[in-house]
Amino acid sequence: MDARLRTELWTSWASMLRVYAAAHGLNSTHHAVVEIGKDEIVLRVDTRWLRFTQDEATGSAGEQMTFALNEDGSVRIGATTDDMDMAAERVARQMLAHPVVAVI
Repeated sequence: MDARLRTELWTSWASMLRVYAAAHGLNSTHHAVVEIGKDEIVLRVDTRWLRFTQDEATGSAGEQMTFALNEDGSVRIGATTDDMDMAAERVARQMLAHPVVAVI
């Protein structure tokens, strides 16, 4: 994948996580924080977190799955591929709605 496209997809993934985490935070007793770096994105809710790198998603409960941003704008987490917005919404919803359950 072209480096510029990868950067745009990475930025879009971070932005969508931030937007959906904020939206789901309106109905939650918890607040989500999205930390964005060149090589990783971390979504934190209370004491739990999800960390995304270019090829892996890991969680504070020991979860570890493959992660990929695809050229068509879709996202693969483990065996599930979704449009980017749907994947970000699902991750944010699960993190904020289920404060003690593994989400990936």
